[in-house]
Amino acid sequence: KEILRPAVVIPESKRLNMLLRDFRASRNHMAIVVDEYGGVSGLITIEDVLEEIVGEIDDEHDEEEEAPIKFLGANLYQINALAEVEEFNAAFECDFSDEGYDTVGGLVLAEFGRVPELGEDVLLADRFQFRVTGADNRRIIMLEMNDLNAD
Repeated sequence: KEILRPAVVIPESKRLNMLLRDFRASRNHMAIVVDEYGGVSGLITIEDVLEEIVGEIDDEHDEEEEAPIKFLGANLYQINALAEVEEFNAAFECDFSDEGYDTVGGLVLAEFGRVPELGEDVLLADRFQFRVTGADNRRIIMLEMNDLNAD
């Protein structure tokens, strides 16, 4: 109990400059953000505030984000299911609609009509052979894609 401090609670509407000043004055580095109804909206840290002001700050605790679409060789790609359909379209010069879903995982899920199991395949647009390489019981996590029309 002697090392615990009370939680700092701030409204969503608090301005960053005031929050930074309060963080410095109280020597707190984190606060719980609440909405107008008192519900928790999230958590904010002093690093979040500073990054909004000066841009991204890299430190030893930040995980490096992998590219959502990674070339594996021989027309084979690893695709994070959270990659945006728009990004996929740009990378492969195609025109999948993002109507009803935003991600490649959503696109593939719509084609299956259910949550697929690991190792299941589906062919889209007679060009893209997708294989589910990561999934749980609710969603697709990772895909392997073979571009059948690649030169």
